[in-house]
Amino acid sequence: MSNAEAGSGITVTGIDDRYGALCQGFNQRWTARPDYIKIVRSTADVIGALEEALNSGRTRVAVRSGGHCYENFAAAPDVRVIIDMGRMDRVHHDPAMGAYCVEAGSTNWHISTQLYRETGRTLPAGSCYSVGAGGHISGGGYGLLSRRHGLTVDYLHAVEVVVVRRDPHGDYRAEAVVARRDAGGDLHDLWWAHTGGGGGNFGVVTRYWFKDLPRPPINVWLSAVAWEWEGMTYDRFARLVGNFGEFCAEHGAPGSQYAGLFAILKLTHRAAGKIGLITQVEASNPAAGRDRLDAFLARVEEGVGLPRATLDVGTGEHPEMPGMHDEPRLMPWVQATQTLNGSGDNRRGKHKSAYLRKPFPGSHIQAMWNFLSGTPDSGDYDTTAYANPEALVQVDTYGCRINAVSPHETAVAQRDSVMKLQYQTYWTDPAEDAVHERWIRELYSRAYAETGGVPVPAAPNDPGAVTDGCYVNYPDRDLGEEEWNRSGVPWYRLYYGDNYDRLLRAKQRWDPHDVFRHAQSIR
Repeated sequence: MSNAEAGSGITVTGIDDRYGALCQGFNQRWTARPDYIKIVRSTADVIGALEEALNSGRTRVAVRSGGHCYENFAAAPDVRVIIDMGRMDRVHHDPAMGAYCVEAGSTNWHISTQLYRETGRTLPAGSCYSVGAGGHISGGGYGLLSRRHGLTVDYLHAVEVVVVRRDPHGDYRAEAVVARRDAGGDLHDLWWAHTGGGGGNFGVVTRYWFKDLPRPPINVWLSAVAWEWEGMTYDRFARLVGNFGEFCAEHGAPGSQYAGLFAILKLTHRAAGKIGLITQVEASNPAAGRDRLDAFLARVEEGVGLPRATLDVGTGEHPEMPGMHDEPRLMPWVQATQTLNGSGDNRRGKHKSAYLRKPFPGSHIQAMWNFLSGTPDSGDYDTTAYANPEALVQVDTYGCRINAVSPHETAVAQRDSVMKLQYQTYWTDPAEDAVHERWIRELYSRAYAETGGVPVPAAPNDPGAVTDGCYVNYPDRDLGEEEWNRSGVPWYRLYYGDNYDRLLRAKQRWDPHDVFRHAQSIR
């Protein structure tokens, strides 16, 4: 049973049929067992839900918007209450603010379609349809339009956050605070903290407002090509990966003629049968867009010596996309977004990330080849024993407009990278957890062996640095473990660089009692 409680939302307890489903997010590795889940419908509900939980002694509260957290931050064993934001999904123009309002429970696809239908504009956000705005935006937010238009947070005008304080009697009191870009002092710091500081750190985000949103291209070219693993040698693999990285370095600066091109290289495990490449190119001028697409594909394939094949296998979070290897498809932008709107199946998964400022060093390519092809590696781990078609390294083009912003203007410190990597592996059997986790940990550790097993952030004024840390929206608890992070750089510097100090000050001001916490929250 469940009942609606005035001012605090809908309560779902263990005797409700929905309880089991609502205890689990997208990654089925994590299942919470809270005392109850609160489904909130308004800012007032959030305030009531927080005060009700905290003043009843349930001081471990987690917040969920889309449920896509890769780690157990919203589904940890000690969580007593989950506040579910899914009913707060309104997207509209707010005349009082003079900005477009997005509630935190909205999903990427809902945001894209509603904004586009109403205004012809969009957020340069992610393409995975069911990712929630609450966490996606607060962590920075990027997608296939970001090389042209920047990160989602680059357009953030204001944010509403429900924060918590304690009164003189020791009781918890929650209140909604609106922090704007043009505010001063502590309020500006709270706004800034939500431009890449990550979710679950300062309070419950209920609404975002955006100004000066860009218009997406009218049409795009969408291409999906593949190369068979059969016939792939190390030299061919190194040439393919090297070409892709060199293209990104050559065309990653602001103002690049290729800013309207976003590509996703899917370096799958050999067991998948094919390596994939998905590309979207602006085609407001179809002929010019097609020329750029053809030039890009020719650059990536140069010297590889393998024919293109159809991408008829799933690759991580994207479905199979057959029939586009010979002839790309010209389609309206919103239709292309729908075509790419994959989050993969609900399954178990482990993820890691890295920013690259330069093309791949040979050591990175060698490590990826050994672990993806099953070639014996020089370390203690047996790379030949692992065969999973759902394991891959995804490499996204990055940079351009993203890199036109100072690393301190927002909380996103990585503002001169040209590629973003996501290491992924998926499975369904809980008994196989250790096998898959070990493989991805060993691969990552081997790829960044020269920097202590992690992609260390670039030091200030170091033009030779290759890596620049990790993406907070692809959280990885291993970064805090000495076994897997031997760099001497703490996990929070990998995410935030030297922006962490300002985030820490915001935490101390707005959440001094550490109400909003998880395994990698700002302390």
